[in-house]
Amino acid sequence: MGHKAGFVSIIGKPNAGKSTLMNALVGEKMSIITPKAQTTRHRILGIVNTDEYQIVFSDTPGIIKPHYELHERMMHQVEGSIVDADLILLVTDIYEEYDEEDVIKKLAGSEAPLLVLVNKIDQSDEEKVKAKIEYWQEKLNPKAVFAISALHDHNVISVMNFVIEHLPEHPAYYEKDQLTDRNDRFFASEMIRAQLLKQYKKEIPYSCEVIVTAFVEGEKLHRISAEIIVERDSQKNIIIGEGGKMLKIVGTYARRDMEEFFQKKIFLETFVKVIPDWRSKKNYLKKFGYE
Repeated sequence: MGHKAGFVSIIGKPNAGKSTLMNALVGEKMSIITPKAQTTRHRILGIVNTDEYQIVFSDTPGIIKPHYELHERMMHQVEGSIVDADLILLVTDIYEEYDEEDVIKKLAGSEAPLLVLVNKIDQSDEEKVKAKIEYWQEKLNPKAVFAISALHDHNVISVMNFVIEHLPEHPAYYEKDQLTDRNDRFFASEMIRAQLLKQYKKEIPYSCEVIVTAFVEGEKLHRISAEIIVERDSQKNIIIGEGGKMLKIVGTYARRDMEEFFQKKIFLETFVKVIPDWRSKKNYLKKFGYE
């Protein structure tokens, strides 16, 4: 048998566990994970290589009804990943209330084999899990439905084996030593954004974007500068906090994450900048990488 290679899209609603699954399958922290919905904004590729195959996993934003131009761009990335897919992994979970018509609509017209993954089964019982599996088998008639816990690696190996089995024969799409399509600046910005999601409540983190303005690599130390973009002066004040306390907390935790990720000492400086209604402005969205 020849070399296998293919694009595997991980799709689903916000907070279903797509990023946790992606990281488990790839074996690296490619996607940021927080308990909040809409954590993933970009399509992120995680590449798994062996001599026999190359799997290009796509973690995608959670499928939502758009309220801003930003959301529209995020949904374009989901649609693009479905069009490109050789195989689709639909991640749902035991909490979803059978209202996934928006997800099903996105899948319409795709001819790629579909695997449905009922996630978070560690938080449920056998009867509920069985009901979910039967529902999806009847609703979508996928190639298979697996019950998994991405967080606890339950059945993740079975998912991987299914993916490998259904990959088409094809030469590698990327160099064999490549792990992702994203650069170090992107991962640095995502680590800061993860802390914004963790440290602030309500709408604040969703109104933020992080842009790395400087990334100077050194043998022992990387120097990184970043701007946190917000929409209003009141949000800027909340991000900074009294006497700069909150911004310092964000920087401290983000720097620790970066040092673990890059395996280098990190000097990090952060600034907060106001761009009114940036989430609705096409020119800024393009500048920030939302094509």
